[in-house]
Amino acid sequence: MDLESTAPTTVLLVDDQAIVGETIRSMLADIPQIDFHFCADPAQAIPTANQVRPQVILQDLVMPDIDGLQLVKYYRVNPTTRDTPMIVLSSKEDATVKAKAFSLGANDYLVKIPDRLELVARVKYHAAAFRSKQERDLAFQQLAVAEKKMADELAQAARYVRSLLPPPQNEPIPVRWKFVPSSQLAGDMFGYFWLNEDQFAIYLLDVSGHGVGSALLAVSAGNVISNHSLQDTDFSQPGEVLRRLNDVFQMEKQNEKYFTIWYGVYTVSTRVLKFSNGGHPLPLVLQGPTMGEAKMAPFGKTSFAVGMIPDWDFPTEEMVLDPYAKIWVFSDGVFEIERPDGSMWNYNEFADYLTNGSSELQADLMEKLFLHVKEMSHAPTLNDDFSILEVTFPGN
Repeated sequence: MDLESTAPTTVLLVDDQAIVGETIRSMLADIPQIDFHFCADPAQAIPTANQVRPQVILQDLVMPDIDGLQLVKYYRVNPTTRDTPMIVLSSKEDATVKAKAFSLGANDYLVKIPDRLELVARVKYHAAAFRSKQERDLAFQQLAVAEKKMADELAQAARYVRSLLPPPQNEPIPVRWKFVPSSQLAGDMFGYFWLNEDQFAIYLLDVSGHGVGSALLAVSAGNVISNHSLQDTDFSQPGEVLRRLNDVFQMEKQNEKYFTIWYGVYTVSTRVLKFSNGGHPLPLVLQGPTMGEAKMAPFGKTSFAVGMIPDWDFPTEEMVLDPYAKIWVFSDGVFEIERPDGSMWNYNEFADYLTNGSSELQADLMEKLFLHVKEMSHAPTLNDDFSILEVTFPGN
């Protein structure tokens, strides 16, 4: 860094000898952008420094009434000068005094009166280092403010997303869920509603990326689904719903974001569950003639995520549910958990965990699952939104 090309650099010399002050002033006089100040009264050193706010302090060590080393200590506890580079000036080269000066916070040591070239070089060096530190500190402060603002915005967005989620319900079709947004808010959204007296719709979607942008797209897509806002769309046909969503939410129109989604429609009178899967993790079904005979398995097939491929036809699948049936629909944030050793908890391990804990006696299964992945990750927050729906279909 060259002082000639920067803003003025303020240098403060504290020395009781006027001749030293004049000598140092003359050494620096022809250096552009140097704002030189001289303080001959050591008692006024701190007030003067507070007033002129120097980038470099030149401090004499031998003065009447007050020890220069004591002043070095005072500079370092004074808020205005605690980080200011300090070059101490001594009448002789003394290793003991030098060590003491450095231990109290001095940055450099010169025997006065120093050579002009050496003095100028050291003033330039310390002024440049101090200015760089100030710039770094300012950048860190601005970053901290920006991070806090972003964290506040994400927290507000997370509260908004949660406010849109439907409450758990106990009848006629029990639905429970667990939703914990990640620190960056990853764009999960889900809902369920009656299409008519006989058909119950369920969906869960997960937008790519993190942050407010992903959350806003998730909210937009969720509102379109919950409000049946797709024109000329039969919401009882899952494949048609995904196809129309794909038409509306192409990624080039959504800042290159897309989303995975599982959408299903259950017909109570026939116990038929129709569903379509756009790039989403396969849900799990636990079903059988009775609870004791129920088996758990993934079901369905997956396809491209919504927004990736224009004019894509998403197939509608269906299955008839057994007298005892329960499904779990979830985002990948419930099983893509990084362990401290770098390995990932995977889908199969997650399915095994859910299988072993799926007894109705464990009403807090999803809560136990969340605590399990939190413990496994050893992190204060998860890297992705944790979203899981549990839907129970009562027997006839």
